[in-house]
Amino acid sequence: MKLSFSDLEPRHIYKWMISMIVPRPIAWVSSVSPAGVTNLAPFSFFNGVTSRPPTLMFVPVTKFDGTPKDTLRNIEASEEFVVNLVNMPLAETMNSTAEALPYDESEMDHFGIEAAASDHVAPPRVAAAPVAFECRLMQITRIGEAPGIANVVFGEIICAHIADDVLTEAGRIDPAKLDLIGRMGGEDYCRSNDQFTISRKSH
Repeated sequence: MKLSFSDLEPRHIYKWMISMIVPRPIAWVSSVSPAGVTNLAPFSFFNGVTSRPPTLMFVPVTKFDGTPKDTLRNIEASEEFVVNLVNMPLAETMNSTAEALPYDESEMDHFGIEAAASDHVAPPRVAAAPVAFECRLMQITRIGEAPGIANVVFGEIICAHIADDVLTEAGRIDPAKLDLIGRMGGEDYCRSNDQFTISRKSH
């Protein structure tokens, strides 16, 4: 089978891509509006970029009416955000925050999600998240044309909060205890606690 993306409608390209580029980690991003309203939304086009400086990226796509999503509006205004990682116990709660709420309504309040204060940025983190990255905006790169412009948000990681119960006795992260979920195609997800090891040869 061969797909020629130039012959496909954008909505079909999207469905093929999210079915093939898997699993995708989930950035559950908390931000704060200029009026002080906390927003919390999930994004599965997300990954680390480099450790020098420590940088991650995620991609909020512009709405089809041409307006930015609440997360993007907040980050453009404050230049701060938190990326919370999602484990299996938080899966249903994370999914609920994909619902579109009015800009002046907080997902944390609406869905009863406990917040914890961040140390270096204004947006709070999700208290139950196994890992949360406090970030400052580095740049936003826009790709594509309306509707659905991709806004690639690059953030410098200022610090990370790691739950003690996902650590080994040696103080390292145990992937099985972390139990993160990843996005597959459609409504399917996977878990990170099914692993295998392949050793690399040293040269």
